[in-house]
Amino acid sequence: MFGPIDDLLRQVADGRLSVDDAARRLIEPYDDLGFAKVDSHRADRTGFPEAIYCPGKSPEQIAAIAASLVDSGQTVIATKASAEDFAAVRQALPGADYNEAARVIAIAVGAPPALPGSVAVITGGSSDIPIAEEAAITAAAYGAPVARLWDVGVAGIHRLLRNRETLDDATVLVAVAGMEGALPSVVAGLVDKPVIAVPTSVGYGAAFQGLAPLLAMLNSCAPGVSVVNIDNGFGAGYLAAQICRSARDSA
Repeated sequence: MFGPIDDLLRQVADGRLSVDDAARRLIEPYDDLGFAKVDSHRADRTGFPEAIYCPGKSPEQIAAIAASLVDSGQTVIATKASAEDFAAVRQALPGADYNEAARVIAIAVGAPPALPGSVAVITGGSSDIPIAEEAAITAAAYGAPVARLWDVGVAGIHRLLRNRETLDDATVLVAVAGMEGALPSVVAGLVDKPVIAVPTSVGYGAAFQGLAPLLAMLNSCAPGVSVVNIDNGFGAGYLAAQICRSARDSA
């Protein structure tokens, strides 16, 4: 099976997509905006569309990239976005939503195909919620049901244990923590599901803006833990949705 390309060919065979449109989606690899080459058919290859990383781009550039993605029929996720970025995007695309805490702009283009299973996003503390929300919004935008469980870190482990049902019901768990980053190891020792660890830059001086939890998570003694970069909620949410989609594709 070839995933999204296989689905594209099935759409042609079923008459839902013309040969010309299918060829265009396969042959035209990007929309050249001059300052950016927007990967307009990434979803056809990988199943999920390109996302926009906002830092380093002007609000006007972000709005232009978002408009290009929408024009090609793709859902938009823009991460680490400022209020000024959102104002520019909303002016061009009035249907845009903004989560101020997570700093994520989202524009849904149709309903995403529902994925099987579910994702549980959990945090060590309340200060980790912005990065956790970035993960949750991303996974949900790509079709995964998401449960949120905040402030259940190891400083009060009873809070985590009182929520075993949420942990056990999930197909994949995203554990978001700063400080010493112990939460993913604890969670992985409780469940038989993959755990995606997200170190955050939350913590006092020796946390080194997330380096300490990153190294702790990479050195986890609990098997089944994968680790994304510091504050990379998007990457964790994307991977969680991929795991759910793989369950669907292998069914």
